[in-house]
Parts: sequence; C-alpha cells; structure tokens
Amino acid sequence: MSLQRSITLSLACVSGGAVAAMPDSVQRNFVACPIVRDTASVPCWLAEYEGELYFLTLQTDVSAPVNPPMLGHKVLVEGRRTDKPRICGGIVLEPVRLSVLPALDANCNQLLPAEAQYNLTFEPPRPPGPSKGRLAFNTLDVQQAEVAPQRVEKHFSIGYDFEGRVGFKHPALLQPVLDYALAIKATSINIEGHRGAALLSDGTILNESPKLAQQRAQQVAELLQGAGLIGPRYTVRWIDAAPAPNGSDDSAQRRVDITIKP
Repeated sequence: MSLQRSITLSLACVSGGAVAAMPDSVQRNFVACPIVRDTASVPCWLAEYEGELYFLTLQTDVSAPVNPPMLGHKVLVEGRRTDKPRICGGIVLEPVRLSVLPALDANCNQLLPAEAQYNLTFEPPRPPGPSKGRLAFNTLDVQQAEVAPQRVEKHFSIGYDFEGRVGFKHPALLQPVLDYALAIKATSINIEGHRGAALLSDGTILNESPKLAQQRAQQVAELLQGAGLIGPRYTVRWIDAAPAPNGSDDSAQRRVDITIKP
C-alpha cells in the first residue's frame, strides 16, 4: 500500500521567556530560509544564522539519511556544530535534523551560483539510478534466511520531523513493527502518540500543534491495519501535553511508541 502524504500542517510559535535549560554551546537550533548552492556535481543546501553560514545536506533523494529542505518554506534546523572542514562554505552540523515548516514563505528563494572553491570533492551518497527509498510496506529484501523470533514483548519508537506526520522515511521504521507482530502472531498492540516543542538557540520555543499526538497515533494504527495487521487488539492513546524542551534532544519527544505483545 502507498503511504499517505503529509496533510494540512499548522505551526504554533510561542516566544520563550526565562528558560530553565538552554542549548549547549555547540548546539544550533534555529529557523531560517534554506539556501541552495549549485556545484559541478550535486547542489548543496545551506542556511544562515547570526551571520554564520551552516551546511545542511546535499540534494539527494528519500533514501538519504538527511533529506533536503524546500525552497519556499523555512526550515527548523537542529544540529551540533562541528570542527570538520566546511562544505560548500558552510559549517558542518552533525548530527543534524531538518524539519520543513508548513507555511509558505516567498522570501525563501535564494540560489547561489557554482564557484570553483565550493566544488564537492566527494560523490553523492548514492549511485546514479532510481531511488531505493522505501515508499510502501512489503518492499524489503526477502532473500534473508527466516528465523523465528522469540515471542516476547517488544517496544518500538517512531520519530518525526517537527509538525510531521507519516512521510517517506516511515515505511522503513514501521516495517520491522509489522514483521515482528506477524511473526509472533501478536495478540495486542499498544500505540501511544506524543507531540513536542523545540527550544531555539535564541530562547524562542516552537510548539507543535495540539492535536498532533492523537493524529500520529491514529495514523500509525491505520497504516498497520491497512498493511494487513488486523488480528491483534489495538489500544491507541496519546499525550496531548508537550514536555518542556531543553534544546538538546527535543526531537526525541516527537514520536509514536509501539508495544507488541505476544
């Protein structure tokens, strides 16, 4: 089955006052317009924050570990500054998480021309050819030897971009859930949705939409059932309150927890 694409998104922004925990000295959390720099091989994506340029990722496809942002939208950048050599003129953030914000912004349209000093000296992260990103369930290789798993309770956690619902990366995360539940003939599945908030480096707090935890939990249940996992008893719940962000691992709060019981 095909995964549902993201539906209507909304962004709730609240200015932060005195915050108990702030991002550490190397953490960079900010919202900015992404910038595309052309090169002789593959375009790269950058963003500017407080007068400094940061490298975000390369222009690749959904199979890459970090997907590029979009022109016409601001992006929430959450990453740690490194001392690695600059790429395309930007400081490298690693690890980095990029969340495209839903609101259109006509100012986010900057394109930089190719310059010799910024030509990339390495290959794009995948060879030429069609993408091998997982766009649907039941697309994993089946040539591996099948081993009957031990019938024990098992927990899974599915992460999300800020304001995100199920996207291109989630089939690869949900496939092990489906496989395990079918293999052990699960009797019950508990699904719990969470929403989060992001503490930016300037003290601003971004809150995800109030109903997002419910929507995430219900969508995961619908996807698993639609993929054929209809035998177990489903318990679907969600926590509407977002925990206070600390600026270091806020993305971990944007998730759905799944418990499979034999």
